[in-house]
Amino acid sequence: MDPIRIAVVGMGKIARDQHLPAIYGDAAFSLAATVSPHDRGVDGVAHFDSLETLLQEGPAVDAVALCTPPQVRYDLATLALKRGAHVFLEKPPGATLAEVDALAARATKVGASLFAAWHSRFAAGVAPARAWLADRRIDSVSIVWREDVRVWHPGQAWIWEPGGLGVFDPGINALSIATHILPRPFFLRSGVLERPENRAAPIAANLIFCDTAGAPISMDLDWRQTGPQSWDITVETDAGTCKLSRGGAVLSLPSGTDHREDQEYSGLYARFATLIRTGRSDVDTSPLKLVADAFLRSRREIVEPFNE
Repeated sequence: MDPIRIAVVGMGKIARDQHLPAIYGDAAFSLAATVSPHDRGVDGVAHFDSLETLLQEGPAVDAVALCTPPQVRYDLATLALKRGAHVFLEKPPGATLAEVDALAARATKVGASLFAAWHSRFAAGVAPARAWLADRRIDSVSIVWREDVRVWHPGQAWIWEPGGLGVFDPGINALSIATHILPRPFFLRSGVLERPENRAAPIAANLIFCDTAGAPISMDLDWRQTGPQSWDITVETDAGTCKLSRGGAVLSLPSGTDHREDQEYSGLYARFATLIRTGRSDVDTSPLKLVADAFLRSRREIVEPFNE
């Protein structure tokens, strides 16, 4: 079977750190081209300043991975789908829920695969945590996701603009895990968003959710963390505590702790290949819905300016 010829669009940190190694490590794919107006690309691989130029001038591609900021992703995905190319959407899948729905409908119409890729769901501890929790009574959940924005997102002005999500850019990773492992849906009860007076997006958030059986779920997000970073989800159940730490890489259960090697992006690309080979899409917007609800229902507080 011939490999899937894929182009990576947007050659920033996530593309170079995660996407390219995953593509090179998966025999189901071959890197056909890269696209960026601000990057020279990869030695030995065709490079273009725009996706439109790539699609007009070649080489032929079967799929594109969109690693751009979410605010510009809809137009790029639409362009690719018009050509019948399969589309991998980095998280979050778009700047709005409505545009992601429109992309899903277009993908179905043209017979292409669309993948809303929640990478944190492929962390090593997530699948076993989901299995362990499936038959448990959930008593409470605590999500603490605190990191230093200066370390993880240096100079990324787009992330502070409308559609860039602010602290929900990492926070949505936690929500992608929680919506996947918890056995019942949950929804927002109340929240507080802290926005720097010189930025359009929040730098911190405190949210209270509730699942459909009444279990409380708290979420503490903060981009001002220094020193050790915190990416933890703790679930109290009738059978003891289930804790995912280090973003889902480490799983602690009453029976012990399991720490495995990172497999997020290799898992994502294996999933994308399967979707393409079987003619299916995977577009779960539940994490983005919860973020949208946070912006709808939370109280705003203005805090001190943020400057890098």
